[in-house]
Formats: sequence, structure tokens, C-alpha cells
Amino acid sequence: MQTATDLKLALVNAVAAVIDRHADELTVLDQAIGDGDHGINMKRGFEAVAADSAGLSAKPWPDFLKSVGTTLVMKVGGASGPLYGTLFMGLGKELPENPTLADLTRAFRAAILAVQARGKAERGNKTMLDVLIPVAEALESGAATAERIAAAAHAAAEATIPIKAVRGRASFLGDRSIGHMDPGARSSALLIEAVSGILEQA
Repeated sequence: MQTATDLKLALVNAVAAVIDRHADELTVLDQAIGDGDHGINMKRGFEAVAADSAGLSAKPWPDFLKSVGTTLVMKVGGASGPLYGTLFMGLGKELPENPTLADLTRAFRAAILAVQARGKAERGNKTMLDVLIPVAEALESGAATAERIAAAAHAAAEATIPIKAVRGRASFLGDRSIGHMDPGARSSALLIEAVSGILEQA
């Protein structure tokens, strides 16, 4: 039987690996409508998380998630660092030490609200929220499998392509932001697929 420590270690390895594999893709997406550094920054942040995987995975769930969030704030930089950091720290703040799926669903929604407040953004603004909110709804439906959650996340990321950005660096482009996938939405979908796959195996 997999221990909580093993599960945390598996989660860290999975998210770091998926970002590493897709770093170049995220950079290309960000070159189109942002600063061009999303892939590099995300890779640096999750490499730092993976480098401390043993220490992080030994912590209780709330502290584990808060520590991941703190690391991302410090290492990712840009706009994504504080936003992803807020997401993970929000989860850590809301989850008990022995969380159930119901606890995770509630905590995920609360963490999203914290991200919304930090980024001053809403669904439809062409940001990571356009993926996070549909995933929260899938979880709240009570019938979501890892496959369905991943499919919802990737479909939501694709749905940012025709949206005009009104928040973040991409908003400076106005109508020229239309026709490009939001890099934060793409990285969110990748992370959600990795996490949901590991949790389903637990």
C-alpha cells in the first residue's frame, strides 16, 4: 500500500517531469502573446520543487502544499510564480492532514478563489482560470475520473485560443492575442493531468 509520503513524492516527480517535457512548448506559446519565458520559468520552479522532494514529501499535506507554493513563488518569478504559488498555498491552507476527495474538491475551489483575487481575473479572461474553474466544476459533479478531468482541462485550454486576452501581458496585444492558446492555461492543464493521474492510482 502506498504511503502518504510515497504519494507526495510521486506527485512532485510527476509535475516536475511534465513541465520538463513541455517547457519548450510553453515557451513557444508564451513567445506568441507574452514575455516568452513561461516554459523556462515553470521548469526552473518545478526543478526546485523536485530538488527538495525528499524533504517536502515528509511533511503533512498542508505543510507540503504550502512549501511547494512558497518554492514556486520564489523560483518561478514573473506573473506565474505568485499565481501558482497562491494555488498551492491555498490548497495547503484548506486541506486537513488526512484529506478526502470531498476535502480536495472544496479546497481546490477555495484555492481558485484566492488565485482570482491575486490575479484580479475571471473566467473568460484568457488565463489559467479558464482551465482551473472547469476542472473544479468537474470535481464538484461527483462523477469525474482522472481521464475526464484531464480531458476537461485540455479542452478548456484549447478553448482559450479564440478568446481575446484582457489580463496579463497578453492583454497588451488586444485582438492580436486571439488565435493563440494561453500559456498558463496550457501549463495548468498539463499539471492537472499529471496530478489526477497519480491520485487515481493512489
